[in-house]
Amino acid sequence: MINFQLPDFSPALPEMFLLGMTCIVLIVDLFLNDRTRLVTYFLAQVALLGTLMITLNTVSLDVQTTFSGVFIRDPMSDVLKIAVYTAAFVTFLYAKDYLRDRGILKGEFYVLGLFGVLGMMVLISAHNFLTVYLGLELLSLSMYAMVALQRDSAVASEAAMKYFILGAIASGMLLYGMSIIYGITGSLDLSEMAAQISTQKSHILMAFGLVFMIVGIAFKLGAVPFHMWLPDVYHGAPTAVTLYIASAPKIAAFAMLMRLLIDGLYGMHEQWQGILIILAVLSMGVGNILAIAQTNIKRMLAYSTISHVGFLILGALTGTQNGFAASMFYTLSYVLMALGGFGMIILMSRKGFEADKLEDYKGLNQRSPWYALMMLILMFSMAGVPPFLGFWAKLAVLEEVVAAGHVWLAIVGVIFSIIGAFYYIRVVKLMYFDKADVSEPLSSSLDMRLMISLNSLAVLFLGIFPSGMLNMCLLSVPG
Repeated sequence: MINFQLPDFSPALPEMFLLGMTCIVLIVDLFLNDRTRLVTYFLAQVALLGTLMITLNTVSLDVQTTFSGVFIRDPMSDVLKIAVYTAAFVTFLYAKDYLRDRGILKGEFYVLGLFGVLGMMVLISAHNFLTVYLGLELLSLSMYAMVALQRDSAVASEAAMKYFILGAIASGMLLYGMSIIYGITGSLDLSEMAAQISTQKSHILMAFGLVFMIVGIAFKLGAVPFHMWLPDVYHGAPTAVTLYIASAPKIAAFAMLMRLLIDGLYGMHEQWQGILIILAVLSMGVGNILAIAQTNIKRMLAYSTISHVGFLILGALTGTQNGFAASMFYTLSYVLMALGGFGMIILMSRKGFEADKLEDYKGLNQRSPWYALMMLILMFSMAGVPPFLGFWAKLAVLEEVVAAGHVWLAIVGVIFSIIGAFYYIRVVKLMYFDKADVSEPLSSSLDMRLMISLNSLAVLFLGIFPSGMLNMCLLSVPG
């Protein structure tokens, strides 16, 4: 007689709740029209807040696995999931007025957004190759559809098609790499895989599979030379969708990097460290240099994202717990800055006008000194100017790179940071020293203005007091 034991569902309660709420949102939205569409928005926010409360009520320092070891709940997963909920909540709030003004306030945006959050949660807690792929595809498919949300826009449709095709190729490469490593180790479980790799000699096919897996990870992060989709998607998608893609999914991509390379393939550190060094240097170089030539702020921030990914990778390649914590700190800092940066683009935009050109920010200080200050905080933080959050994020990563013995790599990072500061300071120059082409004041809803202010001030506050966030990252990453 088969002895079936019911799995422990408690570690996956947040995922189960969010899935149920997303299905409810989907059904309720069927009975709504354009005038009552905001009900979908409020339900989506309630779903995120409910998931957050469940996660906070069940936070534990213990490591729990369930569903035969394919799903893990640990301190790192809790911190990253809370960051994902927060980023998605802020994204939905910023997007509401933008979508309504353009006639694309549809339930699909919030349903796909919630399914994407669910995919991120599964990816963050993945402890098996199959779970990693399941979470990744749920997230990716949601984002492909979101990019094409504005159906009458040829640019958005082209961006969605490019994203889908390149994403499918990257997913195939990741899956191929997984199949090779599974064929050698005979296991899909990351812990069993790590144990086997630590006891057996390196196999040439293992290195072959590792390369294919890193290609898939690098695509999801947007690292050079797998960055081709990123500027076009950021530019072509509606700004609300660009904001979604630029924020929370970066946390999930970082989690995938940690789960696969640290939890599963840490025994091959010498092999993957060299590859990550190349990806980091290329990303910092290409991202910062090409961003200088951009006149569209969304494309500028896209190349800026590529350069930030280079710094994110720097912390992970050290192979130390402090390095992983620095990389996690950088990821969370970048997401907070990206939310504010793209939120400002939405704030500056209005019906029939997209504030996506650099010249649109001329004289912002004359029109609204407060929001010019908020944008200044965000730009200086991204540039790594003290005392803002971005400075401490870069410093933490560079310190760990030096501690790991890669002094030359830290010097390269500093040089590219100085180069990158130019295009951020250019935005500040336009806001404060150029004359505005229009004189009308900014108009937006109270919740939008309040959240932008809180977002930017959080960057300043965490820059003045960074130790709490850094210690949280250090305590949550695996040793």
